[in-house]
Amino acid sequence: MRRWRSSAGFFTAWAAMAEGRRQGAVLVTGATGTVGASVLAELAARGAEVVAAVRDPAAPSARALGVPVREFTFDGSPTNAQRALEGVDRVFLMRPPQIEDVRTFLFPTIDACRAVGVRQVVFLSLQGVQVNRRTPHHAVEARLREARVPFTFLRPNFFMQNLSATYAADIRVRDEIFVPAGRSLTAFIDARDIGRVAACVLTEDGHLGKAYTLSGERALGYRDVARVLTDVLGREIRYARPREDAYLDRLRADGAPAAYIEVQRMIYRIVRANVSALPNRMVRRLTGHPAITFRQFAIDHRDVWMPDGAGGILQPGPET
Repeated sequence: MRRWRSSAGFFTAWAAMAEGRRQGAVLVTGATGTVGASVLAELAARGAEVVAAVRDPAAPSARALGVPVREFTFDGSPTNAQRALEGVDRVFLMRPPQIEDVRTFLFPTIDACRAVGVRQVVFLSLQGVQVNRRTPHHAVEARLREARVPFTFLRPNFFMQNLSATYAADIRVRDEIFVPAGRSLTAFIDARDIGRVAACVLTEDGHLGKAYTLSGERALGYRDVARVLTDVLGREIRYARPREDAYLDRLRADGAPAAYIEVQRMIYRIVRANVSALPNRMVRRLTGHPAITFRQFAIDHRDVWMPDGAGGILQPGPET
């Protein structure tokens, strides 16, 4: 086999051989999650052959996906990974949040991708990961490069869905956003836009060896977020702006594990440094459509923050 002298030479040569020859299916890991389900829907809309990797194919959440499913877990077994990759030439790869030891449990899947000749792995990474060596995402990116598996990295900003999931109860019950973000700004991105981008780079040529930072097109402070939610929900939502110690104390009182609390400490120190403040138009550039605005996201998820039975239909208003 010919040896390539540089990564650039390797990916140029691989792209010439691989692009335009996509004949297998796309395996989507994390298929029942927020991002994975969006990736599946967007790929299906493009007519791509997709297979959902799930822990339990008999589970209602798996059956509801409406696509072929295949049992798979990141258990560190190369044999199981190769079995899951049968007939697959592209992979959407997500690190399960509970897996910190990616060397043991996720690297074998990367090695299996190389062994069976997968033509592209699209990895859901993390904004700023290239300068944050402490994250598992950094290790996964490095492994994909070292193994010379053709990759595309998606590095998203903070998800809007954090507000409709992790922080939904505070908004619904206490009418407040309780995060130690100070006066920082964040260019939030909707996970649905990540699904759209993933479908584009998995079905179009020109993305091998690329890394894309994905942000919304406008940076917002949490007071801006609270104002939009106030307007959309029809009641006042406050940004409490707690100190870091008060936020972490609440997590402890709610029974959060120590590892999660430490991750939250790190995340919001990064937020307060305004690392996540820069908007961009990468979603528009890759998909041809502007990123979803926070106002539209709030309208679409309004019922999540409403007391039972208080939801309703709200028409879009001025963008924020």
